[in-house]
Amino acid sequence: MTTVDRSPVLHHCPIRRLGKDELHHFFGYYDKTVWDRHDRYILANRVPVMNADLRPDLQMEVGYFDPENGDCFTSCGVTTAWNWQMGCQLQWLDGAPGLQFIYNVRTDRTDGLYPGFGSAIHDVHTGQTRYLDTPVYVAAPNGKYALAVDYSRLFITHETIGYCEEGGKRSNMPLCPGDDGIHHLDLATGTTRLLVSYADLRRFHHRASMDKAIHWVSHIEINPSSNRILFLHRWTERVEDETCFLHRLITMDPDGGDMRLLECSDHPLPQLAEGFDPSAVGTYDYEKSEYQISHPLWRDDRHIIVWGPHRGSIHYHLYHDSEPVRAQVIGPDALTENGHMTYSPVDKRWLLTDTYPDPESNQRTLILYDVREDVRYDIGRFYTDPTLRKENRCDLHPRWSRDGKLVCIDSVHEHERQMYVIDVTSLVDQD
Repeated sequence: MTTVDRSPVLHHCPIRRLGKDELHHFFGYYDKTVWDRHDRYILANRVPVMNADLRPDLQMEVGYFDPENGDCFTSCGVTTAWNWQMGCQLQWLDGAPGLQFIYNVRTDRTDGLYPGFGSAIHDVHTGQTRYLDTPVYVAAPNGKYALAVDYSRLFITHETIGYCEEGGKRSNMPLCPGDDGIHHLDLATGTTRLLVSYADLRRFHHRASMDKAIHWVSHIEINPSSNRILFLHRWTERVEDETCFLHRLITMDPDGGDMRLLECSDHPLPQLAEGFDPSAVGTYDYEKSEYQISHPLWRDDRHIIVWGPHRGSIHYHLYHDSEPVRAQVIGPDALTENGHMTYSPVDKRWLLTDTYPDPESNQRTLILYDVREDVRYDIGRFYTDPTLRKENRCDLHPRWSRDGKLVCIDSVHEHERQMYVIDVTSLVDQD
């Protein structure tokens, strides 16, 4: 019997750094491309330090690099509503006229959906910026609406992706309110409406573990046609210990209807026993849990790639957004640990992902996986400072260019927080 070698293939790809000044640059998450729809400009955040404990007054510049002008950085505004993991939710509005992007800001307003937070829409061609009273999580590809959540709640439940506030974390946050959850935001008018509340989610396929827990949602994503939404519903009785988080992958229509439960990883939690020390949990233990559901993203209008357990086995799974639930394993022997994965925007043969740091070398691996041929290409390994914590770590978070030829990452392997562009043409152009 012939044994097939599934070892990763090392493949060299040209790489260049963006940013030539003494400041630091990063983008944030893996789920949004940095390139505009013409593959001209590259969105970026610019900060004065590589890492810091965030404060409500710590400013970050928002702008873009222009590769056709020597990678010159144009600053378009500043914000204090950001974190190291997701930045300020900076993203292009692909369906809007001209060339516009949106990002989150703090405001002085004490009214509105989430007082103190809003968003800004900047027009690259006119240089004008208009402001909305609601912060965004993700904007629809058609440019007509965005989805919003409470970043003060996230600062309590999952500090890595929340926004800090004066006075620290709020002490009166309700566990499972009926008047908060995922909100629809009309990008033209600024009006909002509640699509699904936390109380609604607790009632939806209820589990006993939800009753005493605080609830939140994250990883909200909208499919290419803007007519279907996915998100992770999470809950816990111990926010200090991420291994106590419980997870569900859910989809719904943009009006909150036709909600479907694709996966649930409710499981026993011995960590809730008295005397357990959450500080004993390692920085990346949560990401490597066998119960973790993380990093879901639409492959197309009906399929979702996610790292998580299905029928007792954790893998990269490709779900069909349907009932009954259908899921298939992707790269069972090649993709064996959690990462941030996206399919090429032009050829679904190629899946881009990464790893968390190797505990001995402190290196993260950047991976391009050939789905058709079942071949894993390791196209880069990048050192990370092991002293960085959950809140200020720097994941690679790889992102595709629109033509599927380039990849952009954030990295600290040169002891600075910078963005890098990697040319993968030599791989993706092969027959």
